[in-house]
Amino acid sequence: MRKKLLLPYVLLVVLVLVACSGPGGFKADFEYQIAPFEFTNQHNEQVSLDDLEGQVWLSQFIFTKCTSVCPPMMVNMVDIEAELAEEGIEDYKIVSFSVDPEVDTPEVLQEYLDRYDTQDQSKWEMLTGYAMEDISKFALESFKAIVVDDPNSDQVTHGVQFSLVNQQGQIVKMYNGVENVPYEQIAKDMKALIKAGA
Repeated sequence: MRKKLLLPYVLLVVLVLVACSGPGGFKADFEYQIAPFEFTNQHNEQVSLDDLEGQVWLSQFIFTKCTSVCPPMMVNMVDIEAELAEEGIEDYKIVSFSVDPEVDTPEVLQEYLDRYDTQDQSKWEMLTGYAMEDISKFALESFKAIVVDDPNSDQVTHGVQFSLVNQQGQIVKMYNGVENVPYEQIAKDMKALIKAGA
């Protein structure tokens, strides 16, 4: 008798969990709203949060003089792009915020991007055009990421996560961008998120 009474509750819990996973099977880990911005890309064009509205994007913090984590992060992001191409996923952007804006002019960022074997450079927004203190504040408040200038060198300490951003400009998942990068899972999540917003 107790098992019969328990069954409807179990079914109800299952239905609630399915409903929480959202349409298209995507389930956000969190919803961190990104603060409005308008920065300059590698083509010297202005790119704002509003410009990215309606698109899924994957973000990272990098800089061109980085001697440690940025090169592997760029390689890993290129590998993710290849994975997305293999899966036939096209409606997305890759947004890279420079944490060394004084050095990383649009021209320098374009030269940096050219070093990597990207599938489609039109997917990439390499952003700069702000003060160091502004990107530090923006990274911390919007992406929960640290950006700290090293006064004793030309290096910058910064977060190494790849952040998945939904169509409403909210960060919904984060992944390690340096080691053990879950390429297939990222592609799966992006595909589900694009489908959920369609």
